[in-house]
Amino acid sequence: QVQIVESGGGLVQPGGSLRLSCVVSGGIFSIYTMGWYRQAPGKQRELVASISVVGSTNYADSVKGRFTISRDNAKNAVYLQMNSLKPEDTAVYYCKQDRSTGGYWGKGTLVTVSS
Repeated sequence: QVQIVESGGGLVQPGGSLRLSCVVSGGIFSIYTMGWYRQAPGKQRELVASISVVGSTNYADSVKGRFTISRDNAKNAVYLQMNSLKPEDTAVYYCKQDRSTGGYWGKGTLVTVSS
């Protein structure tokens, strides 16, 4: 049974930084692509960033240059470093482990960017 737990969300002022963490238990972590998604109120869930098994990364245009995704296979963890945060980054952020059958999701962590 795969369990995914996100942490690190909170309230931050515009221009500030946060680091989200995602820890996965169950299964073999290192062989799956991991992704961070977000869903703002009234909007569809969207991909923020992903990282492949060999460390290749992909970012949404809206976060390029500000966010960095990384993984630590020894800790079964993936991280999202978010800098220069903007009010439009406010959302619930979800971690996902990609599988051929769809994947596993965490319950999310709320990020609020506001002064």
